[in-house]
Amino acid sequence: MPIKVIQGDITQMKTDAIVNAANTSLLGGGGVDGAIHRAAGPKLLEECKTLNGCATGQAKYTQGYQLAARYIIHTVGPIWQGGAKGEEELLASAYLNSLKIAECLKLNSIAFPNISTGVYGFPKEKAVEIAYNTVNLFLRTTSTMEVYFVCFDAENLSLYQNKLI
Repeated sequence: MPIKVIQGDITQMKTDAIVNAANTSLLGGGGVDGAIHRAAGPKLLEECKTLNGCATGQAKYTQGYQLAARYIIHTVGPIWQGGAKGEEELLASAYLNSLKIAECLKLNSIAFPNISTGVYGFPKEKAVEIAYNTVNLFLRTTSTMEVYFVCFDAENLSLYQNKLI
């Protein structure tokens, strides 16, 4: 099966690309974004400064620098505002645009964190549903790449595992 769920640190993944749940500046932040910037080293910030940010739901890529992954695909998930401001569509777009970049780069594997479920407050169960459905549809229609959902904590791991059953 091309979709796998694991608990771990996304910065340690040996995939062709990892996805960064970034903010619109792409200049680093907290959570997974900060962890990826720290692990990749200072050249990541230098390259990110040349990208002129990224809109919510869109994605851009950089080299992986000191990571095991060759590329980092930076995507900006939505801030949850109650669900009436297009948050679900924007989250699906963040996953889909990340996958499209991976496909354009002819990558065989990609690892996603739990986008928007931390400080952005997206309800976790709803986010898992959107992530899984978006990735599954993409894989069924256009690609054979291996996709990993890398969960930092047991709660997210359990939500993804229940979705795959």
